[in-house]
Amino acid sequence: MENIQKAILDDLPAQARYLSFLLKPGADPRPVLQQLALQSDGRTIVVGLGQSLLLALDAKVPGMTGAPVFSGAGIDIPSTPMALWLWVRGEDRGELVQRCHGLLQLLTPAFSLVLDIDAFLYAGGRDLSGYEDGTENPSGQAARDVAFVQSDQPGLCGSSFVAVQQWFHDLDGFKALPQSEQDDTIGRRLSDNEEFESAPLSAHVKRTAQESYTPQAFMLRRSMPWR
Repeated sequence: MENIQKAILDDLPAQARYLSFLLKPGADPRPVLQQLALQSDGRTIVVGLGQSLLLALDAKVPGMTGAPVFSGAGIDIPSTPMALWLWVRGEDRGELVQRCHGLLQLLTPAFSLVLDIDAFLYAGGRDLSGYEDGTENPSGQAARDVAFVQSDQPGLCGSSFVAVQQWFHDLDGFKALPQSEQDDTIGRRLSDNEEFESAPLSAHVKRTAQESYTPQAFMLRRSMPWR
């Protein structure tokens, strides 16, 4: 798997931007994508191709599907598919701004920017709630097995499937809770990140247990706070 996008396993950068695009009606994306491929090293830029873009390219990727829509009491989780997604990574904010400006100039002939989200590293990889994020991520070879497709099909081996989510948190409401209720909401203690064996069924750790799926559905989470 020589063509993997290595940043998927790299440590989180100090700064990042998430750029999401739709394909312009009637535009041919091929020339632009060829230029993008020359600039995307898999370290500073991670590229994701959406279903609509793949269809425009007459490409079929086994297992590729759109995100489902969820609704519950007082909450809706929509599905907002994009044609192209970039995770642009860096350590210097100014350099990151310059790189994104160049990417936007490159992509404008064929793509329309829909979302431009600034992200950053907080407290070594914690969520803004203060809790460690991605504690259950696999590591080493297990992480590679989860993050990258192993297949005999041309062009598929070494690729990854990405589900992109943007979450809005009520931090004021959460931080107003007693510490014990905050811990029960996550299912871990803030002080030492220890998971509760008797965490409530509503706790984050209970609702995201990857072993509870049939077949088991392990994934690698890479999240950063944003504003």
